[in-house]
Amino acid sequence: MEDILKIAVVQSNLVWENPIQNRIDFTKKIEDISDTVDLVILPEMFSSGFTMNVEAVAETMEGESVQMMKQLAVKKQMAIVGSLIISENDNFYNRLLFVRPDGGMDVYDKRHGFSLAGEDKVFTPGTKKQVVDYKGWRICPLICYDLRFPVWARNIENYDVLLYVANWPKPRISAWDALLKARAIENMSYCIGVNRVGLDAKNYEYPGHSAVYDVLGKQLSAIKANSEQTEILTLTKSHIEKNRRHLGFLNDKDAFSLTT
Repeated sequence: MEDILKIAVVQSNLVWENPIQNRIDFTKKIEDISDTVDLVILPEMFSSGFTMNVEAVAETMEGESVQMMKQLAVKKQMAIVGSLIISENDNFYNRLLFVRPDGGMDVYDKRHGFSLAGEDKVFTPGTKKQVVDYKGWRICPLICYDLRFPVWARNIENYDVLLYVANWPKPRISAWDALLKARAIENMSYCIGVNRVGLDAKNYEYPGHSAVYDVLGKQLSAIKANSEQTEILTLTKSHIEKNRRHLGFLNDKDAFSLTT
């Protein structure tokens, strides 16, 4: 078990429906990380942007974007996480991949399709919450719209880090800011949100606001809005354990089961 988890938050623009260029761009961004880090976090649909034109950009689990993540994770000896559009068994998934330094993977399929954009009509929803054990840390990775549903994120698994990758637009960015902080406080976990920047082909603007909060809701990150930036931060297990032991809020949580 390690007390320290060093993370790299990659806030980036995305090239619309262009997996080749996005792979080039993210390969360079990851290669340029000179610090020794444990985990690199990319935005939602990092290979394409938030498109419903799935036939144009969907890949398989043997596709080039997955291979890129594996190769870089092994080469840099760090875990890499991000979501992309995966085609499998005649279904499409907004699938998050947590790729380990040995090339192994954990996967999470987005549970809540963003109905305002028709995502629920195109993608098959996930049914299983995932908690990844990595270097003695328990990490719960979720995707964008999942942030609005606190029951799905509720910390009944005793995880240490709640993580969201996103394409969250400017008109509702105040909700993003508020909900990330709330998820950290109510679950007494670190909460990480990685959002894209720039304009997409539909002229939607994404301002970033990627952030990291500690278990008391204090913002640890200093990532500038509307800028492509990689920020390195260090999380400590002792911070979680000290505050949970002292405050004990999770001991009073409601018991429930969720039907999917």
